[in-house]
Amino acid sequence: MSDAVGPGDLVICVNVAPNHGSGRPVPLVAGETYRVLGVLEFACPCGRADALLDIGIDFAWCQTRFRLLPKPKAQTRTRRVTAPKDLEPVA
Repeated sequence: MSDAVGPGDLVICVNVAPNHGSGRPVPLVAGETYRVLGVLEFACPCGRADALLDIGIDFAWCQTRFRLLPKPKAQTRTRRVTAPKDLEPVA
């Protein structure tokens, strides 16, 4: 996944298991989306990932905790423009 994920991408948290090394609970929320600030090309100690994701919470997280969300497609919208009304002068 590290090839597909880059800074600015949205990922969804799918794994809120305790921290791999310390066993402490993680501050992530399952089902929440996070914006990737950076990808650290460093193998996770668990051996399941070749990169860690920096999402701005704590330090960096194993990429196996997240799934990449598709980029939103641009949609065109038609906007309605209102013209100012002509007012008659009051005598």
